[in-house]
Amino acid sequence: MLDLAQRIVFCALLCSVYASCPPRCECSEAAHTVKCVSRDLRSIPTGIPGYTRNLFITGNQISRIGPESLKGLDNVTNLSLSNNRISEVESHTFAGLRSLRSLDLSNNQLAVVHPEAFTVQNQSLRELNLSRALYNHSSVMDLATSLRWSSLGTLKGLDLSHNGLIYLPSRIFSHLSNLRRLQLSNNSLVAIHNSTFSGLERLEELDLTLNALKTVPEEGLRELDSLPSADLLLGENPFTCSCGIEPFALWLNRSQGRIGDADGLVCAFPASMRNTSMLAVGSLTLGCHQWGAGAALVLQTSYVFLGIVLGFIGLVFLFVLYLNRKGIKKRIYEMRDAGRELWEGHHYRFEIDSDPRLSQASSSADV
Repeated sequence: MLDLAQRIVFCALLCSVYASCPPRCECSEAAHTVKCVSRDLRSIPTGIPGYTRNLFITGNQISRIGPESLKGLDNVTNLSLSNNRISEVESHTFAGLRSLRSLDLSNNQLAVVHPEAFTVQNQSLRELNLSRALYNHSSVMDLATSLRWSSLGTLKGLDLSHNGLIYLPSRIFSHLSNLRRLQLSNNSLVAIHNSTFSGLERLEELDLTLNALKTVPEEGLRELDSLPSADLLLGENPFTCSCGIEPFALWLNRSQGRIGDADGLVCAFPASMRNTSMLAVGSLTLGCHQWGAGAALVLQTSYVFLGIVLGFIGLVFLFVLYLNRKGIKKRIYEMRDAGRELWEGHHYRFEIDSDPRLSQASSSADV
């Protein structure tokens, strides 16, 4: 009889646990985990158990999330919403998840990111994954505003890889003062400008591999030097080893201790320099300085020669004027007299036309 009672209690507990799991989801109280993977869900399911710490809602058809989507999930620390085709994240969507430490929004289509989309109570968020998450590169302006307004002062890791980013707005990371890891690989960044990484003095890892950097000008080098503690990755960029690359090559040799893939950095263009180590470019003779010195000498010589020629022409002209001074003076007088006669003729004609008596006489003659 006791054994039967125990079985009934066990079944009741089992049924209650099963009943608390949302439809089309898998729940494990022991692992504090709920998974709703590839279930064609159109919204965040309701009835997620309060014990949930790890919540995986991935591979569904959820287009928008807002504050009402994640109510009552105070214990969730790891939330994955990847691959859901999410296009809009409203402000304070995650504000109720006061224990949230890791948020994965990768592989979505974020076109609208509201200013306080990533605000979390107690600023508990440590990891934010936005890899392959932005709908297009124009969404980066929304993202910049959200990173500024979402109170992410305790964020440690940010992944923005595989987003086709062409540029980064100035000071986009300035409010992420505690960021340690920044992933920017597999984008289309063509330059590093002043204030690109402003505010990231504590950064420890910066991945810029597989972008479109042909060189890093002095402005960009100063920006990278403003990250004194960061280990850098710069591989798989199409570096062009022409004269303009020399300051960058010299900087690489000076800073190779903090560049994790320095030995693997090679020239992509021109063809004659392809696969040449970037560390060797600084010591190679590209002909830049020699050409520049020679060109400067040639240019200076040309200026001197041109000055001599122009001076000689000027002297000849003055000499010709001197020899023909009488004829020139006579010609000037003749032009003056001709102009005076022309002026007097016009003046006389004007007086005739303006005399009313002459006008009346002319009218009577016509009658």
